[in-house]
Formats: sequence, structure tokens, C-alpha cells
Amino acid sequence: MNSTDKLFLLDAYALIYRAYYAFIKNPRINSKGFNTSAILGFVNTLEEVLKKENPTHIGVAFDPSGPTFRHEAYEQYKAQREETPEAIRLSVPIIKDIIRAYRIPILEVPGYEADDVIGTLATEAGRQGIVTYMMTPDKDYGQLVSENVFMYRPKHSGGFEVMGIEEIKAKFDIQSTEQVIDMLGLMGDSSDNIPGCPGVGEKTAQKLVAEFGSIENLLAHTDRLKGALKTKVEANREMIAFSKFLATIKVDVPIKLDMNTLVREEPNEEELRKIFEELEFRTLIDRVLKKTGSPLPSSSSSASPDPYAGTLFAQPTDDTTSGNNAPVQGDLFANFADNGTGDAKNSILTRLEMLDVDYQLIDTEEKRKKIIQKLLTKEILSIDTETTGTEPMEAELVGMSFSDAENRAYYVPVPANRDEALKIVNEFRPLYENENSMKVGQNIKYDMIVLQNYGVQVKGKLFDTMLAHYVLQPELRHNMDYLAEIYLHYQTIHIDELIGAKGKNQKNMRDLPPEDVYRYACEDADVTLKLKNVLEKELKEHAAEHLFYEIEMPLVPVLVNIESNGVRIDTEALKQSSEHFTLRLQEIEKEIYALAGGETFNIGSPKQVGEVLFDRLKIVEKAKKTKTGQYVTSEEVLESLRNKHAIIGKILEYRGLKKLLSTYIDALPQLINPRTGRIHTSFNQAVTATGRLSSSNPNLQNIPIRDEDGKEIRKAFIPDDGCEFFSADYSQIELRIMAHLSQDKNMIDAFLSGYDIHAATAAKIYKVDINDVTADMRRKAKTANFGIIYGISVFGLAERMNVPRQEAKELIDGYFETYPQVKEYMDRSIQVARENGYVETIFHRKRFLPDINSRNAVVRGYAERNAINAPIQGSAADIIKVAMSLIYRRLQSNNLKAKMILQVHDELNFSVPEAEKEIIQKIVIEEMERAYRMLVPLKADFGWGKNWLEAH
Repeated sequence: MNSTDKLFLLDAYALIYRAYYAFIKNPRINSKGFNTSAILGFVNTLEEVLKKENPTHIGVAFDPSGPTFRHEAYEQYKAQREETPEAIRLSVPIIKDIIRAYRIPILEVPGYEADDVIGTLATEAGRQGIVTYMMTPDKDYGQLVSENVFMYRPKHSGGFEVMGIEEIKAKFDIQSTEQVIDMLGLMGDSSDNIPGCPGVGEKTAQKLVAEFGSIENLLAHTDRLKGALKTKVEANREMIAFSKFLATIKVDVPIKLDMNTLVREEPNEEELRKIFEELEFRTLIDRVLKKTGSPLPSSSSSASPDPYAGTLFAQPTDDTTSGNNAPVQGDLFANFADNGTGDAKNSILTRLEMLDVDYQLIDTEEKRKKIIQKLLTKEILSIDTETTGTEPMEAELVGMSFSDAENRAYYVPVPANRDEALKIVNEFRPLYENENSMKVGQNIKYDMIVLQNYGVQVKGKLFDTMLAHYVLQPELRHNMDYLAEIYLHYQTIHIDELIGAKGKNQKNMRDLPPEDVYRYACEDADVTLKLKNVLEKELKEHAAEHLFYEIEMPLVPVLVNIESNGVRIDTEALKQSSEHFTLRLQEIEKEIYALAGGETFNIGSPKQVGEVLFDRLKIVEKAKKTKTGQYVTSEEVLESLRNKHAIIGKILEYRGLKKLLSTYIDALPQLINPRTGRIHTSFNQAVTATGRLSSSNPNLQNIPIRDEDGKEIRKAFIPDDGCEFFSADYSQIELRIMAHLSQDKNMIDAFLSGYDIHAATAAKIYKVDINDVTADMRRKAKTANFGIIYGISVFGLAERMNVPRQEAKELIDGYFETYPQVKEYMDRSIQVARENGYVETIFHRKRFLPDINSRNAVVRGYAERNAINAPIQGSAADIIKVAMSLIYRRLQSNNLKAKMILQVHDELNFSVPEAEKEIIQKIVIEEMERAYRMLVPLKADFGWGKNWLEAH
């Protein structure tokens, strides 16, 4: 055997589950409605191993479809496990096809788990001197580690760790790797339902193994034990011995180690490409495979990307479905099960060189005049810009492209010299400002801001292909390359083909001659027009036109205006805050060290914090650990332990201050645009699945507002000279929407009576007069009000309020007794989601919930909470978007100088000249409160000040 041989044996299901749950809060769903999380995660892991470790031999082991010898010996083996999520069950056959396409052997033996198959092969390989790595996150494999056999564990934080004999011994605090079996036999393994000895945890198991060496020796000498421990062990002798049997990985499975069949081969790229394209793994295709393609029919006649598009979860469920009304694996991936040929329409992409196109470089004044006259007559015009960067307020124009018909486009280069650039852009001003033509764009807001920086206002009706797709499929990606593949079966020229991969050597568009750019730029405008022609039909077919044309598109000019306005920052105030916070951090640091017994450690290291809290201070007997054995010290965990020790509160305070400093106080001055002297945050219209706007550079939505430290940040946001800061926000909008949607009489009455809703809720729950409601009662009712609309559990409410679970249960029971129709609404929302596969806002914005019928309780529970909350949160998002558009129109029509400068959740902020205070207050409050008529009135609170903090 070659001394350089390196064998990798992968535990398939362990890696598949890990991949699936890594994406559980943000699953990867393709345009066919299929959850590809497990497949994508598994392939990424496989690719990383192949590239990083470069094994000479490799195999992937699967559990058998039927029961194993452990199930036969112990009926309850793994019985407590939730049913396999449908997405995993449907993914496994596809993953197997991918493994075959990689030409990697699949190792599977009836009656034996993957652990046993890998254990047998790894043990034999190690005996032959072959360096072998068992790739799995499961700790059980530690028993197999030997001189030549290692565990290769994916780390929770990313990357991998290699564990040999010494690492396993250190992890379990044992003398030999074989004692891992004794540890598991004593402490049990909840994931496999191995019982162990009741009342014996990890520490006691370590002590017993250290003293007796093995379970057999322990059971032979129980007379040396004392007290309760002796009673436990003697009473459970058979269970302990049996648990060791269940925990022992077999090394004599009927499978032969044949290194010739495990030799790593070159993958079948053609097969992989077909599968990856079917799954829509465009990035993987770019990264793993050569960029080649084959001819396809013309894309212009393309309709929906597949038969289920737009009605993704409305198919009837039967025995062959995934159980969640999503398209079934048998329909979408049947070609993988037989000959693997694939459907030509969906598996091969057209490229530009295969099409007959008319793309023109417009590089002279004469050509420009001619094309302008021609395009002025067009009713629909697709536009795009090429620039020097991705930040629109800083980017310079490199060129402008236009398309007025499919397969026809024009590119106009723009020189670097500002005066020359302005001259050319001004020639095209009549085209952009023609109110009679519709302007089509992909993320058109970007182009509008760039052009505005050159004095041009884009006018006329707008159609943004990115937003059209966002309205149709909010959970998916919306970039043009992806949409072109899905709807047009077309692969665009990717930007890195022109300017190179990201990094210090990446070129700028300005570095390239127009001859190298024009086909790429023309293609952008052309593809965008083609997408518009497909997506406008989809919008009509799926009754999404009102949401798109009346809410999303009118908001685009508003966001262009807000981003261009920017907001002023008081850098001196931030500097003072930075100095003050830094001194406080130093003081808190000293207090933490004193509370830790005087020893210093890295407070920023979760590992060291965990060791101090749980090993040194022993705050709790059994602390939660990650799969890698590191203590969990997340904010959530520390909050639940706050009352256990004074050091916890100080660590949380330290982390909070540190985050404020790095994320905002020290970072905000760096984001000031040198040309405008302002911060221009980007508002993202097509990111959140709920419909809410998000923001970036900086992320304003995450600025903490509840504590005094967070408020320091708001103090730094100031109005223009001679202006005041005006802030208006919706009062309890989500509860008002809940009242409207549920039509709960008691909740509606409380709002119509003008009562404080939290006091009114407390009065009804605690059965006291509203005047007798205490501050504590109101606080608890407020927590219930907001928690319950997010589908909070008894456990979650108890944790949040720091009260016993019984009190939380009584509070929830009392809440539903007070508002019975709220409970009916919640149940109805879940039922609607189960039947349709989605829920809707009051403006019919859909939130697809493919896991709503999952047999896995964890997965299903997450979808059920979304079914309750998405219509509420999404409706609130829609309402403030309507209000923003109405306010913006009135500011424009009245020629007011006041500026809308920020939007954060349910709040709008303005910089207002003194002379306009009265009219702005009137306009803003009026439009916010009449944006949508409900069974209860919308109410907006407001304030004025010298800065954001004073006004809010």
C-alpha cells in the first residue's frame, strides 16, 4: 500500500442532517419550491474536503433503509427521534445521484448503520497502515480512533478539526479511546435513545471510568461504590451492560476493504452539471465545473420556469408528495432516478454566442443623436448603467445601456472626465425624463441614484424585474443571473469574466476599453427586458399586480430620494461617546476580573468565558455545550443565567458596549460620504421575506433603543442647519393589525375606547379595574401582547419574563380567555397555511411556508409561528410603504424643502425647516393614519428635537 494514501470515509446522514439544520432559519428553496438546503450543504462540505484534504481514496456510507441489528435488539433504539424532515427524505436520492456523478462509491450494508460500515473499513485500513479519516460530527466515532485512524469533525464555527488518540482522550478525560464506549454506556446518548444509567452524567461517568477502567470491571466491583451511586448502578446493571452493547460500533460488518474501488476519480462533469442546473446551483457550477454550455431554443418564448411556478405549494398531497404540498421529488427529479439524461429545456443553458443579437457600441456623437431620436419614440425602454463601484452615491458612470426590443441593445460609453461625462449624459436626459415611456430595470433604484448624481431624474412608469420576482417569490434570490437561468434558461456573461475575481487584482470597469464592455452591458439591458416580458405575465397570473404596481414600484423613487438625501452625523458627539464608552469598558473589565477571582482572561473569547463561568465558578452543574465540546455562552444563554452570578450581568454589559462601539460609534464616521458630508444608508426592498425594508451601510434597523447606551447613537443623528428633527412612528401597529385580522371584539373595543392596550389587556387577564393595574401587571401583559403574536410558547414566555412556567401558562390561558378570537385567528392562520402552503398580508403579499405540514415537530413549529406572524408583520410593512409614497407625493406637489431621511421599522424621520414644521406634521400624521382603513384606527405618535433621540 502506498505510504501517501489518504482514505476518507464520510457518514452521509450525519452530514446531511447537519447541513439541513444549518439552514433551518433561512432555507435554500429553488424556483420549483424544493428545499435544497441539505443537498447544497452536503455538496459544499464534500467539495471542501476534496479540495482542502485531497484524499487519494474516498467512500460515503449510508444507513440502510430498513431496521438494523440494534433496532432488533432494542425496539426503542432511536425511537425518540423526530420523523426525518421531508426535505431530507426527498434530498437523499438526489445526493446519492450526485455522489455517483462524483464517481465516489456509496457504502451501504443491510442491517448495519453507517457507523458500523465505517468502523469496519476504518479499523481494517488502520490495521494495514493506511491513514484514514472518518468524517462525521458524531462523538461515538471516538471509540474507533487509533494510530492511523482519525476523526475529521466539522466544527460548529466552520472548518474542521482532526482528532487523534490524544484529542479523544483529552475530550472525554479518559485513558484510552476504547473507553468512549464505557462513557456512552454509563451516561447514555439522548440522540440515539441509549438509556445509560439513570442519574449518571458526564462527570460521574468520567469518574467511574477513571476508577474502574471499564463497565465490566465496574459491574464486577460494585461493592466499592457507596450511597446513592451504588444503588443506581446495582439497580441498573443490565441496562448499563445493554447500553454499552448499543453504543459499541461494530468492526466486523460483512463488507470487504477494497482500496481499488475507493480510489478517487475525476467526476462526471456532464452529469454533475445536469443535476446542479436542475437544482439551480449556479454558484456551484461556476466554482466546481468548467463554464461550458450547449445550444437551446430561443428564450423569448419562455413562459413560467416550471409547471408549478407561482402556485408552488398548491398541488394536492398524496402518498408520493413531500407531505408539505410542495412539488414532489418524483416529478422534479425523476430523471435522476433512471438514465440521468435530464430535461434539455431545464438542464442546458443558452449563452450569448448562440443567439442572433443586434448589440451596438454607440461611441460617436452622430451615433448618439441617431439612437436618441429612435429611442424617444419607444413606449418601453430597458435601461442599465455600468459604473466604477457598487455604492451608488460614490460610483462614477462608465457607460449607459438601452434595449428597446428583445435581442437588440445599445451601449454608450461615458468618459472619466466629469465635464465630458455630463455633456454626454445630458444628451440622453430627454430619454430618461420622458414621462411617456416605461423604464425597465433590474434593481433600477441603483441606476436612478447614479443618474441623479449626474443631474438626471428618471421619470415615467417604472418596472423593476428584481422587485417583480421578489413579489412573486420572496424567499428566493432575485439577481439577474439567477432569474435569467430560471425564466430564460440563459447563462449571462458574469462580471468576473470581465474584471476578474474579487480581490486586490480585480479590475475596475473603467480599466476596460468600451469594445470589451459593450456586449456585457447590452446583454444586461436585453436580458432585463426579456425578464420583464415574462414577469409581467406572472404578476397578472398570480394576482400580484396591485402589490407590485401600487406598493412596491411607487416606493422606488421615495427610496431614491431618501438615500440621496442622506443624514447628517454629529461626529464630535460620537467621539465623546467613544471616549466615554472606552473608559467604561475598562472599568467593567476590572469588575469582571474581580468577580472571576482576580484572574484575567479574554472576555471577547466565548471559549474562555465558558471555562471561567462553568469550570472555575461552576455557575450551573450541567452547562450546555456545542457539538465541539465548547460551552455555549450566547446572549440568550447568559440572559437565562443572569440571576445565578453577578459576573453574568457584567459580561452582557461588556458585550453590549463593545458591539455599540465597533458597529456604530466608531464605524459611523467612517461611512460619511466625503462629497456630501452625510451618511447614505441603502434601503433594501427585496431582502426580507416579510416585506419589511432592511438597511445596510449602516444597518439602522438594529440600532438598540431600549437602553441608555443605545440611545447615545440616536443622539448623533442630526437635521440640516436651520432645521429640526421630526420623528413619527406607528403606535402598536402590529396589535392593531391583529385586532383587525382576528376581529376580536374585546381587542377592538379596547382600541376604540382609546385605552392603553397593555393596561386594558392586564385589566382583563387579572380581572381588575383598569385603574388598578400595576406597573408589573402592565409589563407582563405587554410581553404577552407582543410575544403571543409571534407564536411564543409557554417556555419562551417564562424565559422572557423570568417567571415560572406555570405563571406563564396562566398568563397565556388568561390572554386567550380575554381575546378568544385571537386564538381562533392563530388556529385559522395555521390551517390556511396547511391548505394553501402560504399565508397572505392584507395586501395579498404571500409568505410561502413549505414546512407547514412537516412531520418533524421542530421544523413544523417554526413554520406555524411564521403562519401566525407573517400576515401581521407583512401587513405592517405594506402599510408604512403606502404611507411613505403618499407623504413623498405631497412633499413633491407642495414643493416643500423638508426631507424624508430615515425609515426604521414603523418609524419615519425627517429634517424639517422651521417654516414648514406645522404643515409637515399635518401631512405626515394624516397620511400615516389614513394609509389603510381597518376596524381599528391607525395611530401615529410624533416628536420634535435637535436630534433623533430628542425627537423619538
